Amino acid sequence: MTQTNNQSKLKRPSKYGAARPVYKGKKYDSGLEMLRFRRLEEAEKKGIISELRTQQPYVLVPKQKVGDRIERPVRYVADFVYVKDGALVVEDTKGFRTAMYVIKRKLMLKVHGIVIKEVNNPADEI
Repeated sequence: MTQTNNQSKLKRPSKYGAARPVYKGKKYDSGLEMLRFRRLEEAEKKGIISELRTQQPYVLVPKQKVGDRIERPVRYVADFVYVKDGALVVEDTKGFRTAMYVIKRKLMLKVHGIVIKEVNNPADEI
């Protein structure tokens, strides 16, 4: 079954059925993610961090041609990316670690040399 253009634009529920909170017009996947963004936003205003970005994609396995078909790339999308003390920080808010996330976390280290900072509480240290 394929989706038409109109179907793909319909509102869809969040991955785990939780309400998607909104802050400054942007929807977040969880309350934890929204609260963490607010904390990081304050840290950026105070000059503790810089270059705060959200939903930053990383390619883990590029697209590949297999015979006459194309395999899509494997991507990881970081919740937050910022610079602190001159170092790049890639951060993910985690209420639950799925098996897929664990695989992607390991691929981020292998492919990009990046250790993902996992945050379980919005008040965690920046």
